[in-house]
Amino acid sequence: MASQFSLVFHKAPALLPAMRSGTMPRHGPGPGEATEGEENHVVRGGHEPGTAGTKAGTLWLVRHGESTWNVRGLAQGHCDEARLTARGERQAWELATELGTQPIRTLYASDLCRALETAAPLAEVLGLAVNRDARLRERSLGVLEGTASAAISPKVTGLIANRVADPDARPDGGESVRDLYQRAASFADDLAARDHPGDVAVVAHGGTLRVLFAYLHGIAVERMAWEPLENGRILRCPAQRLDRGLSPRERNDE
Repeated sequence: MASQFSLVFHKAPALLPAMRSGTMPRHGPGPGEATEGEENHVVRGGHEPGTAGTKAGTLWLVRHGESTWNVRGLAQGHCDEARLTARGERQAWELATELGTQPIRTLYASDLCRALETAAPLAEVLGLAVNRDARLRERSLGVLEGTASAAISPKVTGLIANRVADPDARPDGGESVRDLYQRAASFADDLAARDHPGDVAVVAHGGTLRVLFAYLHGIAVERMAWEPLENGRILRCPAQRLDRGLSPRERNDE
């Protein structure tokens, strides 16, 4: 019998609206750092105390394969002109081979082509439909999309030395890191509100996966790290079936 998937957040549900709205107090661990023991909160086989008889599922977060704009060093954002390179296509099939042995029963992807092209081999191997969700798109960079990534000022991105220095900085017509975080949090909240048979896979983008991973681990946007995340990278988030999801009031309290 397949395990039943249900997300458990690493912080108390009452804290999650504050994380989304940026009202978390500025103390505790630094950006992207877990509190002591927090990294072991999730189940890695067996059961957590008080959850005997409950099976664990897993959320698999996957960054898309190498794209033509990755090779050219161009800022992609919401622009949908980039396609996978030959290397990116190989990465997509390697991902499908690696994850094809997992009990994944639901597959989500960003609706941008580079993510959909990466998700397609996995969908074929698993025999699943791809559920497209625009909330999984990369951070919008507005007028800067299509320009050289290396030429974009940290004052505009809000990212300095692999840290989120200013979560509210945004380019003209684009999104801030906080905007992206809240968008990804909305997806995560909806995912937590429903049960899925078996594991769940999400194919998206570097920025999206960073904020989603942080949110699921109880890290507020002000405390986030922004470490490199290579194309084709898989992040594993074990999940535990517990009745600790957000209430409708908490999910909408932003």
